[in-house]
Amino acid sequence: MTATAIEPSAWASDLRPLLLSLRPRFAEAILDGTKTVELRRTRLSAPDGTHLILYASSPVMAVVGTAVLVGRDTDTPARIWRRHRKNSGLLRHEYDEYFAGADLATALHVGFPHRLADPWPLSVLRGTAKFQPPQSYRFVSDDDPAQLRSLVDAGSSRR
Repeated sequence: MTATAIEPSAWASDLRPLLLSLRPRFAEAILDGTKTVELRRTRLSAPDGTHLILYASSPVMAVVGTAVLVGRDTDTPARIWRRHRKNSGLLRHEYDEYFAGADLATALHVGFPHRLADPWPLSVLRGTAKFQPPQSYRFVSDDDPAQLRSLVDAGSSRR
């Protein structure tokens, strides 16, 4: 599968945004545009055009930016590596370690990255609502801080 850019006008504003937890190195690479594929050990059921909120895990522990899901590719880890290694930001031994024992791998094609001018630390997010960042990913809920939902609205108006 090859990811293609979709026109911003085709994005549905009613899609629930997805909160992705990333190691800081990978969040930075996505925001720099040097990493366009995020890898997961599970299949993701979110449609193209889903807004992504990027949370950098420890030691950063902050929401650092946004992006858009522009495609998905699920297959065996060996096939995903062959197709997406150049855009994954991983060395082969890191990839093999991450997918050890997994039957499937999913490559999330990420586009339209936007870095927040001021990251939102976990302490600030927890100060406005009960907030727990995900281990991997989860959809943003109505119980999450209002800032998370406003990120998506602001991101839509920037495009």
